Amino acid sequence: MKREDGPTNLGAPRVCSIADALQVVGERWSLLVVRELGSGVRRFKDIQINTGVPRETLAVRLRKLEDEGIIERRRYCEHPPRDEYWLTDAGLSLFPVLDALRSWGERHATGARGADRATGTVGG
Repeated sequence: MKREDGPTNLGAPRVCSIADALQVVGERWSLLVVRELGSGVRRFKDIQINTGVPRETLAVRLRKLEDEGIIERRRYCEHPPRDEYWLTDAGLSLFPVLDALRSWGERHATGARGADRATGTVGG
């Protein structure tokens, strides 16, 4: 992506692979699920606890991530049926993105808020 590129396709949304990627993983809970799976957390209840995601939302996000090929479900118990979730190669390839997002957050979101609280200033 070049910053000097001007607007194109005026009057309609720009065709963009960033927008396409955001359709797959561009909301909070999906990325936090990927974070948990990358940390070795594989079971529904543990993912729910570590992310704080509502149960129904987590079920929907897991299905979507599975449908998109980001994760796969593996049965670990038949009675009662229980599954674990694992990252696919596509899911694993999100880690540079998550690392960049974490770094940005530490610099501009989490760190900035902490500095503002410590100094009593607003906005840096």
